[in-house]
Amino acid sequence: MRKYVFAFFFTLSLTACQDHPQGHKDHKTTEQTPPTQHDHSTHDHSQEAVKDTTKGSIPKTAMTNLGSNHVHIAYTAPAVRNRVIWGGLVPYDQVWVTGAHQATSISLGKDVLITGQRLPKGKYALFTIPGKQEWTVIINKNWDQHLTDEYSEQEDVLRIKVKPQTDQPHTERLTYRIKNKDTNTADLEIVWEKLKIVLAITNA
Repeated sequence: MRKYVFAFFFTLSLTACQDHPQGHKDHKTTEQTPPTQHDHSTHDHSQEAVKDTTKGSIPKTAMTNLGSNHVHIAYTAPAVRNRVIWGGLVPYDQVWVTGAHQATSISLGKDVLITGQRLPKGKYALFTIPGKQEWTVIINKNWDQHLTDEYSEQEDVLRIKVKPQTDQPHTERLTYRIKNKDTNTADLEIVWEKLKIVLAITNA
């Protein structure tokens, strides 16, 4: 009789294991890989990994390293949302925060040349004056300000003329990109709707 009972329970246990091929591994705590430590060598936080469903403006960053020089841009990115952008939401020939809310800031660990003009290391505001045929890019001392409420031309450090590229794929949300060309140079792209401007950045 005991042999039959033992055989019954052995068969029952074997059947239970077959119903769960993972066995107890489902309940085993697995070791998780620690998060990667980013060196900020080429970060572009302007790229969304998932579909953008946010209606309002959102804070974003773009950054890179030019050798040992860290370049960091912080901005707030509005979306097109079926609006007229150039000459509409963004008027022509007026100083624009080139973002939304707080002024866009650019931080430099070392001196650089922006399209050939020297900019000492530090933190600055980046404004633009969009035009139909030409834009003016402004680097201003007062990086901590709301929109252009406190903007003063007297605090401008650089003014750079640049031609907009207007035949671009649609970019729904304002995007700053820094594209490294080598260890000392990069292109800063500002892209929105179907327009792009490009600034060359080089270690001084």
